[in-house]
Amino acid sequence: MIDIDYQQVILWVLIVLAAGFIGQFGKSFATYLIALARKKKSLPEEGKPGITTQQSEGEKSPVSVSETTGTHAKTEKKALKALIKQRKKEL
Repeated sequence: MIDIDYQQVILWVLIVLAAGFIGQFGKSFATYLIALARKKKSLPEEGKPGITTQQSEGEKSPVSVSETTGTHAKTEKKALKALIKQRKKEL
């Protein structure tokens, strides 16, 4: 007959459960940190040149951008889209 050491089995089961618990919450925490970093990165900085948040009477868009060129224009456009999206959520 096979002699089974129940204490050893229980020990390994507890080790596996503890590893799963740590892994699950580690994954959730990492996902939270990534989302937080993306949120910080997507929000435009206050007082950034080229971005105005006040709307004039004749202006159709709630945000206007000064004339820029190259990749800087793309990053400003992305920041504006994020700002518009955020304002829509607030409303």
